[in-house]
Amino acid sequence: MQESSSGYMAGQLLIAMPQMRDPRFQRSVIYMCVHDSKCAMGLVVNRLVSSLTFPDLLQQLNIDAENLKQSIRVHFGGPVESGRGFVLHSGDFQEQGTTPVPGGLALTATIDILKSIAQGGGPRRSLLALGYAGWGPKQLDGELQANAWLSAPADEDIVFDSDLDTKWERAMAKIGIAPAQLMGLSGDAGHA
Repeated sequence: MQESSSGYMAGQLLIAMPQMRDPRFQRSVIYMCVHDSKCAMGLVVNRLVSSLTFPDLLQQLNIDAENLKQSIRVHFGGPVESGRGFVLHSGDFQEQGTTPVPGGLALTATIDILKSIAQGGGPRRSLLALGYAGWGPKQLDGELQANAWLSAPADEDIVFDSDLDTKWERAMAKIGIAPAQLMGLSGDAGHA
């Protein structure tokens, strides 16, 4: 397991072990936005919300989608606050309400960023997620010790590209692991 120099994994990828029992997180890759002694929060980057499109979301938010210049996919960010939206994006875009996250990315949870993306502006790369994965104090640390997760350095291609089907394998490969190598390890945790 790789961790930042502080012992926390903000700015890293969290990768579900093959034995993950929680169906919400099986084969998931999570970009960790926050991880400290009080909590951990991340966004699943390899699952879509199948029942909602970007134009549908804009319409629900009363944002004009008629002249949509750019459309993005709506991701399942995690099971916590599933009605709340977050845009994880490249650090080239900043507005009021944008929070830089370790690793050079940023997180914005405003309607204005959705308007900007719809109009063809906004950040160079972005991922729209509904909900998030969250853990209380020391909960993620316990799951890591129980071998439920691995961590890997994040890169923009794994976080933002559209090839969702291979993100889990590519994240594992970043740390030199083939999933078959891990089949003997147990992982009883994973209940964010």
